[in-house]
Amino acid sequence: MTSMILLPLLGGILIAISTTLMLAQLGKITGISGIVSHSLSQFKLGNDWRYGFLIGLILGGFVIKMLYPQFFSYPISENYLKLAIAGLLVGYGTRLGHGCTSGHGVCGMARVAKRSIVATFTFMLFGIITVAIEGLL
Repeated sequence: MTSMILLPLLGGILIAISTTLMLAQLGKITGISGIVSHSLSQFKLGNDWRYGFLIGLILGGFVIKMLYPQFFSYPISENYLKLAIAGLLVGYGTRLGHGCTSGHGVCGMARVAKRSIVATFTFMLFGIITVAIEGLL
């Protein structure tokens, strides 16, 4: 029970520290969609930090899976086509909104950026609506 409370708290603290260090050290916002899109579309030496960041994200996931496999033991009950379509829609929405929840919700909200406040409110509103509709079906 203690780990159910402490691990998310630790994760939140690590996110806060990493986004603060990214902004302080590199002057960059830790928006995952922007990091991924720039690293894939613009192959250049200046993207070294982006590649390192993405490798760290992937390796971090593998480390957590090895240490806490129970976090990954949930069944996938949806069909894979539906999941792929949902992923594409999320990607489209990310481009349309000029960023994702990590960029707007974590970094932009902390900087009190109006665009990020509106984007985060929109993410949350449509998430609530989606869950409510799904609950009715």
